Amino acid sequence: MPVGTTEKVTVLRADFRSAAKLADMLGVNRSQVTRWLRGAGIDPLNAEKVDLLELVWSSLLRLYPRDAALSWLFGVNPRLGDRRPIDLVRAGRAEELMRAIRAERSDSFA
Repeated sequence: MPVGTTEKVTVLRADFRSAAKLADMLGVNRSQVTRWLRGAGIDPLNAEKVDLLELVWSSLLRLYPRDAALSWLFGVNPRLGDRRPIDLVRAGRAEELMRAIRAERSDSFA
């Protein structure tokens, strides 16, 4: 059974330790995250961003400790054309992000 988007928002808010931090990561206003946590509906575009952030974050935590995963997420990445992964989350660029994470995984097993 799939996990609902509101549940993902709740868990990501806890993982990132604030609604403001999560809002920044998604490129939305903090009040929007608060409304989602109170049961307001999440529009499809932002639901996709939440799903992508949850996928990227869980994938990174399989490879790195929390602080290293955050550094990867906010650091400039040569595999992404010197863009920051978090900016691609905000833009919904799932394929590029997952390709970069697979490359990271391959490097860690080499």
